[in-house]
Parts: sequence; C-alpha cells; structure tokens
Amino acid sequence: MTNAPQIPVFDGHNDTLLRLNQRGDADRGVRAFLEGGFGGHVDLAKARSGGLVGGLFAIFTPSRDLGVDYIELMRSARYDVPLPEKLPLGEAQAAVLAMTSILLRIERASNGAVAICRSAAEIHAAMERNALAAVLHIEGAEAIGPDLDALHVLHAAGLRSLGPVWSRPTIFGHGAPFRFPSSPDTGPGLTEAGRRLVRECDALRIVVDLSHLNEAGFWDVAELSTRPLVATHSNAHALTPHARNLTDRQLDAIRDSGGLVGLNFATCFLREDGRMTADTPIDAMTRHLDHLIGRLGVDHVGFGSDFDGAIVPGRLGDAAGLPRLIAHLRAHGYDDATLEKIAWRNWLAVLERIWGA
Repeated sequence: MTNAPQIPVFDGHNDTLLRLNQRGDADRGVRAFLEGGFGGHVDLAKARSGGLVGGLFAIFTPSRDLGVDYIELMRSARYDVPLPEKLPLGEAQAAVLAMTSILLRIERASNGAVAICRSAAEIHAAMERNALAAVLHIEGAEAIGPDLDALHVLHAAGLRSLGPVWSRPTIFGHGAPFRFPSSPDTGPGLTEAGRRLVRECDALRIVVDLSHLNEAGFWDVAELSTRPLVATHSNAHALTPHARNLTDRQLDAIRDSGGLVGLNFATCFLREDGRMTADTPIDAMTRHLDHLIGRLGVDHVGFGSDFDGAIVPGRLGDAAGLPRLIAHLRAHGYDDATLEKIAWRNWLAVLERIWGA
C-alpha cells in the first residue's frame, strides 16, 4: 500500500480565504498561504504534500457576534444553534471584495504556483503544470443586491460557483439551520429574488450550490435550474439526521440531474450523534461515501472537505492528510479507478457539464 501512487484531489469546498482574511492584513494572509505557518487546514505546502490539486475556494461573510460559540454548541448530542439575522449589503460586499482580493494577490505572488480557474480547461491546464487550481465560490449571496448587478461583476472577476444562502436568511432564501436531530424541511424556500438569481446563474453557467439551502429551497432550485444539481459539501441524512444533510429523495434528484454531492468532512455531519469533535474515526466518512455511492452512483460523488471551516476527523488532520484518507478508502475496497473518480474526475466532469469545456 505504501507504494500505491498518490491520487490527486480536487475539493468542492474550503473556507481558507476566511481564515486568511481574519489575519487582519491582506499581505500577511498572502504570505501565510504561500509560506505556511498560519495554522489552518490548507496552505500551498499542505496542498502539495497531500496531493490537493485544486478546489472551490469559498468566500463567506461572517455574522456579527451572537454571543454564542456555535462550534461549542455542536459538541452536544442535541442542539439548535440560533440563526443570525440578514447581513447589510455594504458589509457583505466589503468582505467579499477583501477575500476576492486575497485570492487574486495569492495568484499574482505565487509565480505560477496558484491559478484562478474560470473553466474546466483552465483546471486541467493548471493540474498539468502542477499549479493549484482555485475556483472562486461565494457561500451566501448577501453581497448581491436584488438587481443582480454585483453577480455580473463577480462573474467577470472569476466567480463560477454560488450558494444563495449560508445558514442565515438572505433576500434570496432561507438556509438550513445547524440543528440536530432535525429534518432539512425547516422553513420556506426561495423568494422571488432567489428565483431570479437561480435563472441568472443558469444563464451565466454559474454552479448553484445547494449545500446550505433548506429542503424547500432545494426543490425550488431543482424545479428552476436546467443545469446539473450540485451540493458542494453535504452528507446523507439517512445516516446523520442533521438539518444540513440531504435526504435520499434529494440525493435521487441530484443523481437524475447528472449532478454531484461532495462529501463533507465536518464531523457533525458524519457522526450518528451529530457531535462536532475531532475524536471521530475515518470510518464515519466511509459510511457516508458508501451510502452516497449506493444512492447516486460512483460518477456523482466527490469530496467537499469544509477545510478551515469545521472540525474534521483528527486522524485526517488537514490537507496534508488526504493520502491517509485515500489509503483508508483503498483498504476499504475502493479500487484506484473509483478513487480517481471520487477524488477529482467527477468534479471536473460536472463542472464541464455546467460550464462547458
């Protein structure tokens, strides 16, 4: 097993730009990513060590302080984390611009080691020259007004994937709360503005990420969108009844659309008891992968780590630990052809189906 070739990984979700932005200075954030040492799950050295060749780099605008630690609340066996209120447009736009700037500066300062990719062909090209392929994603569309002007500006800057909501409400819809145990059917779906947003994303060939939408919003997107359905970082509700996980009926709809689900490494979405703790075996990931593949088929499952945004199994650690996950899955019985599909080929295939080649 030690002589098995390293399989590259394209990851559907990380929150690394948020971690870098929280350093308070863009130049410090850029250096931390390129030189290492900022303590997160993903930097250039960890990516290279773990075979991480690219992924969707999320921009997420933090909520104002609610006076609660939602990670700490999710260490319990039952919880219902209070949802923040909507964010003001100007506050969200400032955060989105700051994190977009960090990614642009990383690309410029990397001397070709990092490439912002706007097409599947650019991802393939980056992989061939051993550059990290970064796709700009926004998690929660608070920076976009009802006129959708900002959507077109962000698309021109490289935006290729968008979640209409995080778990708080926006003018576009309602997110699934951090609630365990719970059905994902937690409230109303898309607003009329949300329906316009989905149609415009379809026209621009922007991925509409379903991962934080509640169930009603999911079905609204499924009805409206003409593109494959994608949940960048979600797991199976049948195994972990968290409001953020997807029911088998939702998984069937994603399969039937030719879409994809990215396995979320966050332990609260993996464990049967819904707890957020690093003391979680990698077998919990295998259980969800087995279920997702059994429901979706092997061509419609990938990774959506949630690195830098959650607690992941301690044995995995960070991006440098990805070969341990691959080795575990190989020992579990996945052959290399299956592993390559899950690790990167399925992601590139669904992006090609949505973006075009």
